[in-house]
Amino acid sequence: MLRTKLAATGILAATLGIGIFTHVTDGATVNHLPTHSELKAALIAARNMNNGGLDTDMWATIVTRDGFVHHVAFTGADRDDQWPGSRVISAQKANAANAFSLEGLALSTANLFSPTQPGASLFGLLESNPVDTDVAYRGNPSRNGRNNDPMRGRRIGGVNAFGGGLALYNAQGVLVGGLGVSGDTSPADHNIAWHVRSLLELDYVPAGVSGDADRPDNIIFDIAPDVNGHPTSAGGFGHPHALVGNEANETAIANALPPVRTVL
Repeated sequence: MLRTKLAATGILAATLGIGIFTHVTDGATVNHLPTHSELKAALIAARNMNNGGLDTDMWATIVTRDGFVHHVAFTGADRDDQWPGSRVISAQKANAANAFSLEGLALSTANLFSPTQPGASLFGLLESNPVDTDVAYRGNPSRNGRNNDPMRGRRIGGVNAFGGGLALYNAQGVLVGGLGVSGDTSPADHNIAWHVRSLLELDYVPAGVSGDADRPDNIIFDIAPDVNGHPTSAGGFGHPHALVGNEANETAIANALPPVRTVL
């Protein structure tokens, strides 16, 4: 049994038990993915860390490797404490991070921002795997974010290209699904998702495009005007800052995110 300490703002510490979970979501056994209560506890703890942004309440979704929604959770006292539209965005991010990551290469949704812009190499990707609106908006909204969220066990689809989506890798280095977080600025979403993944110990990430071996699929802030004055990513996988005048702080927070774990 793995044990993870959750620290919230340096004041509250709680212990979240993380084990090798077996749960049936889509008719098949899903290993290593957290229960609803574990996802919610990790999301609340992560939201209370230093993430920058607007300090708003959050949604999170986990999908299996086959793209089925495993769980949806939120941080507020009720579902209306978070932006309602961010529930589906969190699922979209989870699907995208899972769909465009491999066992040997992780791509966060933050890494997809620049490649999907007009004229870039992956322009058009955002239209490639549309959200299934019947899944997104089915059922009684009072169940949204609960253990019986109407999206559970169904394939949501969707592609998102800004911060908040991360692939999930277990202790054997196996890609087991994706996590999406939404409800704040996109860099803050990325930071919160990063902390959630770390707390759940599903961050045995093999490689990525960030250039930082300790944070392979981290957000990259390398967008600057080119010779024609057009914003361009130096490495091709960059993401813009969110809050004007807060760029240095956003960069510092991202650079201080916990290093990923290494498969032994």
